[in-house]
Amino acid sequence: MAVLLNRTYAVGSISAAVLAGTLLTSAFLLSQEAELRLAVPLLIGATAAMTTSLAGALYFGERGRLALSPVTILIVALLLRLMFLFAPPQLSDDIYRYLWDGSNLIGGTNPYQAPPSALAPLPGQKAIHSRINHPQYVTIYPPMAQIIFAGGAASGGTVTGLKGFLVLIDMGLCAMIILLLKKFEMPVWRAVLYAWNPLPVVEIAGSGHVDSAGMAFVLVALYLLLCDKKTQITSSPYRWPALFSGVLMACAGLVKLVPFLFVPLLWYLVPKGRRRYFISGCSGMMMLLVVPFLPDLLNMISSLDTYATHWEFAGFAFNLLRTVTGSGTLARQLLAASFIILCCIATYRLAQQLKQAGTPDSKGFQTLKICYIIAMAFLLFTPTLQPWYALTLAVFLPFCAGPAGLVLCWAVFLTYQVQIPYFILGQWHEDPYVTAAVFMAPASASFLSIIFSNIFPRDTSGHRQ
Repeated sequence: MAVLLNRTYAVGSISAAVLAGTLLTSAFLLSQEAELRLAVPLLIGATAAMTTSLAGALYFGERGRLALSPVTILIVALLLRLMFLFAPPQLSDDIYRYLWDGSNLIGGTNPYQAPPSALAPLPGQKAIHSRINHPQYVTIYPPMAQIIFAGGAASGGTVTGLKGFLVLIDMGLCAMIILLLKKFEMPVWRAVLYAWNPLPVVEIAGSGHVDSAGMAFVLVALYLLLCDKKTQITSSPYRWPALFSGVLMACAGLVKLVPFLFVPLLWYLVPKGRRRYFISGCSGMMMLLVVPFLPDLLNMISSLDTYATHWEFAGFAFNLLRTVTGSGTLARQLLAASFIILCCIATYRLAQQLKQAGTPDSKGFQTLKICYIIAMAFLLFTPTLQPWYALTLAVFLPFCAGPAGLVLCWAVFLTYQVQIPYFILGQWHEDPYVTAAVFMAPASASFLSIIFSNIFPRDTSGHRQ
């Protein structure tokens, strides 16, 4: 028996070393490119190699052939991010808006007061001001995002300082994923499906996107509810976990609005006797964050309306419906209605599942599975699918690992093909075949996974997926 255990550990260690080496090598080669917009094929190839390695980790890990410690996971995750941290953002220029908003907030200017085009930059802001995209619009980022931008801008007022702040938050998110995996008694190696995923590496460390900060609040809110020792006592006055969980969900939704989709799911997770505390914490924190920015905050609504009614990118379902109906407005309405119905069905399904689930941990796991479904549907239904939007889905991969989500989190990189003609000729040309490929990728991956599983069935010693 001891010999067998030692052999299993040795195989797991070798697999881990090969996995980490492949990911670090691929990321290093990608990080050496001076201009990623001219190296999109390499970007797609390197991230495909990294994603394939993660698929291998999922395959061998589920069969007990992968051994990784939390320290190793976090160290490799940090190394991957450091490769891109000090390079200028190339695939997206959103971070210049972040830095502009954060610097203004530190200086006492309400970021919702006026669009950048209507404000004269200070001497130290001219370089940032000139690179802001769509400067004619007031910022669309909610109040908690503004506080994060200010925190990053306080780190020297540089792009690297703000990216470093966002990477720090992302590393905290990786640690929280490990804690939740332990809480669910799931193997910690699963954390690599996010921590070593090329999507957060490129989109957070490389481009400096804020999306994962909101999801960090979501996972901490969930963890608080699961750590409530009195979760099963519905009449208990013990209110602090529910109250602070509500506070964190308000913070999450006011980083990017998408996490608000998960508020009803966590509300069902709270025992009935303490749901009022969850709502109080959520609504109270929203007021605390929103009121200081009023009345200028209302200007954000106009920018959001423009985004919701006119923006489009890589939305296959939207393009298809618009072609069929002949109306972009009707296509948006149909997609919105379908998504709302799906969310209601998923929430109802969770409510029924939670009635049957026994322990708080099993309830939390069911909640994450429904969150995964809603995040996937959001990406497939949205008319605008920027690659970093998939960070919302990537966070759930360690808990609901499957080929569909893993492949979709890579397939969004295909949409960067628009960068080549745009960078060289100034022409934004979206390839409909690429858009279709991104949409079809999850279903294709699931189908191939079923075939592969039938050819190579998992042995009886495999772990729960």
